Amino acid sequence: MPSLLSPALRLAPLAALLAASAAAAQSPAASRITQVKVYPGSATVERVAQVAAGSRSIRFDCLPAGLDPQNLQLSSDDASVQIGEASVQTGPRSLSAACAASPLDERIRALEDQKAALAAQADALGYVTGYLQGLGGDGERRQAAPGAAALAATAEALRRTGEEALLRRHQLARGQADIDRQLQPLLAERRRAQGDGDAKVSSVTVTLHAPREARLRLAYQVAGPGWTPAYRAALDSATGQVRIERQALVAQATGEDWRGVKLVLATGQPRRGTAGRTPPPWQVGLQPPPSAAKEEARLRRAMSAPAAAPVAMAQADTAAPLFDASVFQGSFATEFAVPQPIDVPSGGQRVAMTLERREAAAQLAVRISPREEAAGYLVAEFDAPEGVWPEGALQLWRDGTFAGTGRWTAPANADGPARMQLSFGRDELVRVQAEPERDSRGSGGFVGSRAERRVQRAYVVENRHRTPMAVQVLEAAPVSVDDEVKVRSQFSPQPAERDWNRQPGIAMWRAELAPGRSARFTAEHTIAYPKDAQLSGR
Repeated sequence: MPSLLSPALRLAPLAALLAASAAAAQSPAASRITQVKVYPGSATVERVAQVAAGSRSIRFDCLPAGLDPQNLQLSSDDASVQIGEASVQTGPRSLSAACAASPLDERIRALEDQKAALAAQADALGYVTGYLQGLGGDGERRQAAPGAAALAATAEALRRTGEEALLRRHQLARGQADIDRQLQPLLAERRRAQGDGDAKVSSVTVTLHAPREARLRLAYQVAGPGWTPAYRAALDSATGQVRIERQALVAQATGEDWRGVKLVLATGQPRRGTAGRTPPPWQVGLQPPPSAAKEEARLRRAMSAPAAAPVAMAQADTAAPLFDASVFQGSFATEFAVPQPIDVPSGGQRVAMTLERREAAAQLAVRISPREEAAGYLVAEFDAPEGVWPEGALQLWRDGTFAGTGRWTAPANADGPARMQLSFGRDELVRVQAEPERDSRGSGGFVGSRAERRVQRAYVVENRHRTPMAVQVLEAAPVSVDDEVKVRSQFSPQPAERDWNRQPGIAMWRAELAPGRSARFTAEHTIAYPKDAQLSGR
C-alpha cells in the first residue's frame, strides 16, 4: 500500500536525525569554573561542562589566550565516556558571539528600557507644555477669549496644569539621572570583562564518545595569577589571649573572571625548575704555549656562549608580577583551601580572604631599651603555630584598637618549641627614666701601661597600671673582639639573661612590678686596652 504521507513529511524524520547528529558532533559547552589552584605566579583552572548523550565532540569557549595543548587535562566522572584528542584555536574576542556577550547585558538592557520609558513620558509632557504655551500665541493657535466670569477659572486651571507638567518633567529628569548612575558601573564592568575588542581568546575542541549524559572536566594552566600571605594579630591585654588570623591576597588578570569558585592556594612554584644544577667536570693539565692558549680560550668562549632565546620565550613574561614570590622561598609545599566560594575578577584587583583563625595564650611584658628610647612597648610571647607560615604583612590590634603594622616572620629553629614575639605598640602607663651616663677614663696595669674606660648606667622603671606588670629591660654590654681588649661588666640586680635572643652582650633584666611601684637597674662596664691604642665602637 503506498504511503499516504507527503514527500516532505516522509523526509522530516531523516532531517531531524541529521540535525541531531550534527548537533551531537560539535556543540559549544556551557561550562563553568569550579576550582582554581593558585600558585605564586600561575594557576590551574578547572572547568566543568555537561555532555549530552550521543555527543561526538564538545567545545569550551572564551578561555584565556595562549593555552598549551600539552598542558590540558581532561577527565570525566563517567567511565563510559571515551575522550579523544583536544585542539586549541585562538582568535579575536570580537569575532566570537559567545565571548562578546556579557552576563550584564540583561541588566543593562532593563535599565536602558526604563530610561527610554522615562524619556517618552518627558517628551509627552513637552507636548503638553508646548500646547499650553500656544494658548497665548498668534494666528490659528490663538484661542477665543473667555468671558469675564470664566477667566479666573481658566487661568487657575492653566496654572495648575502647567505647574504639574513642569514638576513631572523635573522628576523624570531626576529618574533618568539615577538610571545613568546605575548604568555607568555596569557598562564599565562589561568593558573591563570584555577587554580590548582585539584581545585574543581560546577555544578548546574535544572529540569524545558519550553513550549517556555525563560531566567533562577540563583543567589548564595560566601564567600571571598569584597570591601572597597576610596576617592579623589581635591582643586582649586583660586575658592575655592573642587571636591570629591567617589571610591571603589574591589577584589575577587572565581575561576570565573567577565567580563563586573553590579556591586553593599553594606555596609550591611549578614554574621553577624541577632539578638542581650539577657541578661541571674539573679538568686540570699543563698550560699550553701563549699563542695556543689564546686560541683555545677564544674557542672555549665561543662554545660556551648561551644561545639566543626564542622571541616567544622572551615575550612570555613581559607583564610585571602581581606579587613577590620570594616570600615562599624556604618553605615546603603547602596548600590552603578557602572555606567559602570566592569571586576574583580579572583586572589585577587584590582580593583579601581569611583562611583560618587561631587562639594562643600569651605571656605579656613591657620591653624597654632605655639607652635607645625612654619608653616601653607591650610584647606578647606565645608558642608559634604549627605548619608553614610564610613571611607576610602583619596588622596588629590591641584591645580593639589598631596598633600598627609589622612583618610576620616565622621564628628560627631553636631548642624546644618555637616562640613568637609580637609587639603591640607603646605602653604609656610604664614610665622610663634613664639617668645621666657616667663615662670616665684612667690608667692601670704595670706602670700605667694600659688605659681603662669605665661606663656607669642606671635606669628607673615605674608601673602606673592598676595591675601588676612584667617588665623586660635590655642593656648592651661591650663585647671584645680583640685579645688586647678586656671587658668586665657588673649588674645590679643580676640579669635573667646575658645573651638575650642569642645576641652576645645583650643582657635582659626581668621584674614583676606591682601597681605604683618602681625598680632601679644599674650596669657598670670596664674596658681595659693598651694605652697607645684607640678603641673602636661606641
